[in-house]
Amino acid sequence: MASFIVEGGHRLHGSITPAGAKNEALQVLSAVLLTSAEVVIDNLPDILDVNNLIDLLAMMGVRVQRDGKRCAFCAEHIDTAFLESPDFLHRCNRLRGSVMLIGPLLARLGKVHYSKPGGDQIGRRRLDTHFQGLHNLGAEFAYNKDLQAYTFTTPDGLKGTYMLLDEASVTGTANIIMAAVLAEGKTTIYNAACEPYLQQLCKMLCRMGAKISGIGSNLLTIEGVRTLQGTTHTLLPDMIEVGSFIGMAAITGSELTIRNVSYCDLGIIPETFRRLGIRLEQRGDDIYIPQQDHYQIESFLDGSILTIADAPWPGLTPDLLSVILVVATQARGSVLIHQKMFESRLFFVDKLIDMGAQIILCDPHRAVVVGHDQQMRLRHNNMTSPDIRAGIAMLIAAMSSEGTSRIDHIDQIDRGYERIEERLNAIGAHIRREE
Repeated sequence: MASFIVEGGHRLHGSITPAGAKNEALQVLSAVLLTSAEVVIDNLPDILDVNNLIDLLAMMGVRVQRDGKRCAFCAEHIDTAFLESPDFLHRCNRLRGSVMLIGPLLARLGKVHYSKPGGDQIGRRRLDTHFQGLHNLGAEFAYNKDLQAYTFTTPDGLKGTYMLLDEASVTGTANIIMAAVLAEGKTTIYNAACEPYLQQLCKMLCRMGAKISGIGSNLLTIEGVRTLQGTTHTLLPDMIEVGSFIGMAAITGSELTIRNVSYCDLGIIPETFRRLGIRLEQRGDDIYIPQQDHYQIESFLDGSILTIADAPWPGLTPDLLSVILVVATQARGSVLIHQKMFESRLFFVDKLIDMGAQIILCDPHRAVVVGHDQQMRLRHNNMTSPDIRAGIAMLIAAMSSEGTSRIDHIDQIDRGYERIEERLNAIGAHIRREE
């Protein structure tokens, strides 16, 4: 298992470009199963989760031709025998994004076995929205004890219907959309997730011949069609990488330009960092962060302590709260970080406290950070990454600390960040990978 050896205290300089969006990639890769025609996807990130899903598609019988960040897929023939095998279930179990294969496979084949997906260890991540939404479309499911998996079937085919989702689940909404585009009749989804990556999925499906209206809102209407055709699709840059690079520049007092960020799709992210006192400028489609020796956390208008919380789009993505928490440890002032969606995502803060950060973990969802105002740097530490976002937060903390830190289990970071040490070393970081 690999580790990062991180020598802290080095400033970054120059420019860096975010890779393609991981979360969008997992959605649109699943959608290639909806057609027997060729689908080409460009700007694919070279990360574990994406590569594992591409490998799984190939094992399912999808013809895959990869050329760097561009990959062509043709799901003309799907190996139904492999879908019945323990190997398929085992591989799904190791990859969280594989849950979005259920909708396309049901729409295409009418039957699929699926085991509980893996992914980050960040607390319970229920699948009720996925299952209930597919059930609303006419799917039946039952737990198969022999396979230790759920079996989904569509005895009367998928039928369009109205549904009000119990939560605005991104992957749940994606799964339901991919099933509904080939369902008979009209489907209306209220309280649908509407983040940019889901909008990208809908736009891609429309180019394939799907009929989806309301894209970008929480009310989607889908007119089912019989077949879909091929298309070419380019991924957006990863907004989580963009936020991570902003945090790295701020906490290390660096001057940095982040290029080709698709600024209009970042939503509230730039303003959230500004509320921490970080100066950043939009220059065309780039973000420029000037060198700052100090940054001051804002208070609310009535003088009360600032609270930064995650929320469904257009609120702040939960994937950036770990980064924001670390950046706040060196700010001037205090902030309450409220992680609403996952109950175990803040448990990595004990390692930051060991490094000298002033953090009070109130409960599994809330932490108060009292910033050092760069008067006392974090100390080096030995850490283990529990998930992708905590891992990158630990890396940011180590980059700003005194001395040399070690981060184990960095395959978690590799799941979401492409060749991160190479790219950061090119702009001034000192990170060594140790196998």
